Amino acid sequence: MSIVSTPRTRATGVAYAGGAYLLWGVLPLYFLLLVPAGPWEIVAARVLFSFAFCIALLTVTRGWRRIIAIMRQPRLLGWTALAGALIYVNWQVFVIGTLTGHVVETSLGYFINPIATVLLGVFVLHERIRRLQWVAIAIAMVAVVVIIVAYGAFPWIALSLTASFGIYGLVKKKIGPSVDALSGLTLESLWLLPVAIVQLVIVGQTTGITLGTVSPWHTLLMVFAGVVTAVPLLMFAAGTRRIDLTVIGMIQFMTPIMQFLTGVLILHEPMPTERWIGFVIVWIAVAVFIVDLVIAARRGRRIRPAPIT
Repeated sequence: MSIVSTPRTRATGVAYAGGAYLLWGVLPLYFLLLVPAGPWEIVAARVLFSFAFCIALLTVTRGWRRIIAIMRQPRLLGWTALAGALIYVNWQVFVIGTLTGHVVETSLGYFINPIATVLLGVFVLHERIRRLQWVAIAIAMVAVVVIIVAYGAFPWIALSLTASFGIYGLVKKKIGPSVDALSGLTLESLWLLPVAIVQLVIVGQTTGITLGTVSPWHTLLMVFAGVVTAVPLLMFAAGTRRIDLTVIGMIQFMTPIMQFLTGVLILHEPMPTERWIGFVIVWIAVAVFIVDLVIAARRGRRIRPAPIT
């Protein structure tokens, strides 16, 4: 059911979307609280407890009929499995980046992501984009080349996050309104349960599982990782139903800005001149992208997904 656009619903939508991006922005600090748990144990716990949280929500909201309806459609099930694989890659790379001192690089991935998503729309969905969007894409590509050549390191964390989340967005778009946010996250987590269990077995036989062995506070934080995962996704879904994608496009830069500031100001990650140059070029691309969104909004255009054939 569509929601009528009023000043109140738009304000509510901004609050939901802003809250989601705010929570995503502080995720690096949350995951650092889970040390000495390693990235493989953290992601496994994230999958298991996200699934448990979703099951509880489905029970409270009586959403089991939606799940059953989706499970009767093999095509939709296949899409949710692919979405689960992509979000798993995104979660795993993000936590590895956070725990290995690469929070700044994770922020780079999410700075580039909106621009890369536009590029995916052009080549995969055959969407037409405006001239300024092409300029932003070109500038972002220059930034990546500068970081690789001048800094001397391939930004695999940033590009993996960009690719996984960008393609995840395309899959969710392909699914469309057939799968609601809660049902989608539940099924994605369900598909990942075997992966999470295997990871926990391997961790238990190698470095050892920390869940339940460090302190009650640590155990509580590990369990709460499921809520931390599910809540912003559900808030984001609620926000996108109430406001234009133009607004979403501008709000989403809150997350990488917060992650960048966390890496530089709180975690004191190194920022040599070469990396600053690369980031400045990225920010120029982001500025061009936002200017294009503002111009389009002023002209009264509604940025809508192209029809899927």
